[in-house]
Amino acid sequence: MRPGRGYASKMTACPNPPTHRRDVSQALQNDTFLRALLRQPTEYTPIWLMRQAGRYLPEYNATRAKAGSFLALAKNPAYATEVTLQPLERFPLDAAILFSDILTIPDAMGLGLSFEAGEGPRFAHPLRTEDDVRRLRAPDLDSLRYVFDAVAEIRRALNGRVPLIGFSGSPWTLACYMVEGAGSADFRTVKTMMYERPDLMTHILETNARAVSAYLNAQIEAGAQAVMVFDTWGGALADGLYQRFSLAYMQKALEGVHREWNGARIPHIVFTKGGGQWLEAIADTGPDAIGLDWTVDLAAARRRVGDRCALQGNFDPTALFAAPEAIRAEVRRLLDAYGNAPGHVFNLGHGISQFTQPDHVAALVDEVHRYSRKLRQTA
Repeated sequence: MRPGRGYASKMTACPNPPTHRRDVSQALQNDTFLRALLRQPTEYTPIWLMRQAGRYLPEYNATRAKAGSFLALAKNPAYATEVTLQPLERFPLDAAILFSDILTIPDAMGLGLSFEAGEGPRFAHPLRTEDDVRRLRAPDLDSLRYVFDAVAEIRRALNGRVPLIGFSGSPWTLACYMVEGAGSADFRTVKTMMYERPDLMTHILETNARAVSAYLNAQIEAGAQAVMVFDTWGGALADGLYQRFSLAYMQKALEGVHREWNGARIPHIVFTKGGGQWLEAIADTGPDAIGLDWTVDLAAARRRVGDRCALQGNFDPTALFAAPEAIRAEVRRLLDAYGNAPGHVFNLGHGISQFTQPDHVAALVDEVHRYSRKLRQTA
């Protein structure tokens, strides 16, 4: 299937396309991240962090307090821009990632998203009956305009400093929340539907795949320079079912996403938490990079995927609670494991904890840059 066609073409587009889509042509001052994703030589290993704009930063908490709630923060492009840039002011990171949430798509489908203090996301109208599922439709992109406005505003504010990453939840991960109505320890409701009524699950996943394609394309058209699909709960599936209900629909979604826009290559990253056993199958679907959680042997992962794609990861987020010298030692271990070769983006194996000390993050970023430069020079 040709990039930019397929699923995305079936999605309802914005009736009035944002005028900002042509105002994002700044030359990049630091394209190391993009070159690493495309397995091109780089002077050092680039780094960004999952959830790098978050509660571990005092400035983020101050902005969130001004906004009044997480959703008010995420749905206000000015606030979203402010918090997206905050970690870049503290640390010399090599990419920015849009501040948003993976559940914006089901929220726009009318499921009634809210965030309860200490409980995480909840949907007022989960998909529990056949009628609920059959009524499900991909959302009009105009209902997500606040996301695309934020992308454009962030891109302008970056002024070419580093690339901007757009993202979405995977079709399966979105379905988990849409059926369960919240997070879950065992996903019994969504898995029961999957086993008993695979036809209903297929309808949800087909709808989500169309929505993800169009959503990521709109982010790219607004200014995102790479996109990532977060398959947070793919690892909860059994072998065989992961390939059928998660991976297949990520592939379908990304087949409809732009590989190029305005003459620039747009790399695609796929991350399945708990997906280490399926690296070969993930690589076969054609992403530019695979995100790895901290349970994966980085050296073995490189051997397993070969030259098919880049790798992103995979520092254990809890290692950031250790002393700075221990953090630096773990950085060196991972960089040595990957080796002095193109195609590695340093990242955490999952999102950063709200209890992390910012000076520990500073040590992490500094050591990635310092030691990877040393590796290049001694090759």
